[in-house]
Amino acid sequence: MPGWGNSEVLNQKDESAVSVVTEIDQKVEKYLSTEFKKVFPEIQYVGEEFGGDRDSEKFWLVDPIDGTGHYVRGLPYCTTMVALVENGEVSLGIIYDFVNDIVYHAVKGGGAFADSEPISVSDREIGQSYVCYESDISKSENLEKYLQFRKLCTPVSHVCAGYEHILVATGKIEGRIGCDPFGVDYDFAPGALLIAEAGGVVTNIGSNKYDYSNPNYIAANPAVHKNLTTAPEALFPIKK
Repeated sequence: MPGWGNSEVLNQKDESAVSVVTEIDQKVEKYLSTEFKKVFPEIQYVGEEFGGDRDSEKFWLVDPIDGTGHYVRGLPYCTTMVALVENGEVSLGIIYDFVNDIVYHAVKGGGAFADSEPISVSDREIGQSYVCYESDISKSENLEKYLQFRKLCTPVSHVCAGYEHILVATGKIEGRIGCDPFGVDYDFAPGALLIAEAGGVVTNIGSNKYDYSNPNYIAANPAVHKNLTTAPEALFPIKK
């Protein structure tokens, strides 16, 4: 927190305003790697900043600061995210809202919590829903899909997957979609499990299952997910 709104940009991964790296990103990743190894020496570690072995049967998947662009500006849309991947599936998801000091967490089959309090998704229908949508709309086919999506609900964006997953899991908004998104596995895996364990439905686009390594996904409350995937005019129909 001392660096929140008070950190210099160390380098940029691309020219985008959100693709920045600070010294704190690297320090947090090294800290978590060291501490996890002390407690779980047998589990491998994969982080955004320094990588790791994704071929291991069991590994941590970590984004030290999701929303670094917000972090350097002192905006609250930034989190630390951790997923535990075991035999190709996410078994534990943690999103730490360090600005408000709340740990959102879920174990597969065990429900979802904000610290010790259970959390759940909303029951709003799609016409009354706020849904986050991440897509590279510089591509014409993605832009066309997004324009169709806008007719169904109210799109919102915080440019921070972790924060948005929290909003879905706590029922403040109704869903999040990645359709040819910019993020990768560590951006989505922790929050996908959190939403699923909070009573939401999470599937890859065109499928009735979820593979964390596929960035194209829908994570929403049951009503919104159903409308998007199985309604007669579904925007993202499940392929037979």
